[in-house]
Amino acid sequence: MSEKPKYNLMVCGTMSSVGKSMVTAGLCRIFLQDGFQVAPFKSQNMALNSFVTKDGLEMGRAQVMQAQAAGEKPVVAMNPILLKPTGDRTSQVIVNGEVVADMDARTYFAKKTQYIPAIRKAYDSLLKDHDIIVIEGAGSPAEINLKENDIVNLGMAELVDAPVILVADIDRGGVFAQLYGTVMLLSEAERSRIRGMVINKFRGDASLLDSGVEQIEKLLGIPVVGLVPYMDQLCLPDEDSLSERFHRKSDDIHDGLRIAVIRYPRISNFTDFDAFEQYENVSVAFVRTVEELTKARPDVIILPGSKHTVSDLQWLLKNGFDQALKEAFSDVPLIGICGGLEMLGTKIVDAAGVEGQPGTEQGLGLLPVATEMAAQKTRRQVTVRLPEIKGCFAGLSGMQAAGYEIHNGRIVGESGSFGGTIKTSPASEEGLVREQSESAVIASGRVLGTFLHGLFDQVKLRERFLMSVADCRGKADFALSGGRLPQDEFVEMQFDRLAAVLREHLAMEEIYRIMGMDAAGCIRV
Repeated sequence: MSEKPKYNLMVCGTMSSVGKSMVTAGLCRIFLQDGFQVAPFKSQNMALNSFVTKDGLEMGRAQVMQAQAAGEKPVVAMNPILLKPTGDRTSQVIVNGEVVADMDARTYFAKKTQYIPAIRKAYDSLLKDHDIIVIEGAGSPAEINLKENDIVNLGMAELVDAPVILVADIDRGGVFAQLYGTVMLLSEAERSRIRGMVINKFRGDASLLDSGVEQIEKLLGIPVVGLVPYMDQLCLPDEDSLSERFHRKSDDIHDGLRIAVIRYPRISNFTDFDAFEQYENVSVAFVRTVEELTKARPDVIILPGSKHTVSDLQWLLKNGFDQALKEAFSDVPLIGICGGLEMLGTKIVDAAGVEGQPGTEQGLGLLPVATEMAAQKTRRQVTVRLPEIKGCFAGLSGMQAAGYEIHNGRIVGESGSFGGTIKTSPASEEGLVREQSESAVIASGRVLGTFLHGLFDQVKLRERFLMSVADCRGKADFALSGGRLPQDEFVEMQFDRLAAVLREHLAMEEIYRIMGMDAAGCIRV
């Protein structure tokens, strides 16, 4: 009996944030709908947004999102190398879900080829159990200063003999220059791998592009296989620091709730707030200044996760947020998640220099807790029963909450509501551990803190939280309007919308042929 044929396709971009992740996710969903077992893959991802798998390993959120589009559970093989920036020139290097070291860019560039065996092993493990692997590149394949020993763009395509489609963003302008410049900066061998081009984020009359499409195809000898419209109503998780969500401002909704999220420089896991997008009368604004915070007129202020808690706390103090938050404290509820929880406490003690120089940083003093930094990072999925909570968030008492933790901080002192029974999931259901944990919630009056990411993905807890905020703000007539689904169900609907749009605007028969399959997507040609 002959072995079932395997296929792959790489999605590269002319630059960052052109839509590679979305196109990859949409293709994963289309291939799934067409009856294939498909998996996403990105050999090296750089992002502050990460996720913890069931076995306690860390990977990029984009590949988690793409795995869901493919109908698969996320596994770390889908993203064997994750770089989490810790400064302008340094990143934490995570290989196969485990922290290896903090490295500056030059050191990592010199060492990255050492990780090729791990990349190849991860890719082969996915290929063994899937018909198609959709590979996402990073940034641009034409970064000529970084092309040597490439492991994530065309170097990766060569490693696994993958054909490539190149995505460009017309919304930023200069789309034909993007395509032409990218292709012409490649070597002849690299160019031969580019089999199709996609123009993404188009608005307006498509016929006005016809002559340009004809010319770019003639100049490069590569077909344009898609003209994809701008999908501004699509709500899918985004891990990119260039996320368009950061530029949205809180709408003037007089009968709604306004959420302000502090956008400090090392903000992480901002996907924690995607679930609020389901509601027509709940708005989220990411604010970078006290002035923006004031203009947002928030009903609740959230301090989100941070990859570098101490430096982001220093940024808050430098920019006057400490005074603004203390003034808001008498009237507006405050939430801290992970790094945000640590900032809300009395102090952060980093005796071992986990985040830089050893020392102690005074916190905002709005929660009666202190944090000690530990070299060993906590990574786990958890399910908790929240304790009795007093004050603004009393309505959350006794509710079940689930999520995941990624943090170096340990809570070392408290008063008020704290803890809850926790299940951790390190390996299997049989291996679950029950313990008292800091994971659940710490609450005091109008302030609440938690280490749990993904807390608001659960519809009952999310809506109880929003109604608690409304009550706390004296909005007795507030009622939620819009979709009210568990976040995973809501995202599933978004994937089907994405796939439908891509089917309409991509030449899928040509893409199947590029992959070496016939138009029906079932026979190698």
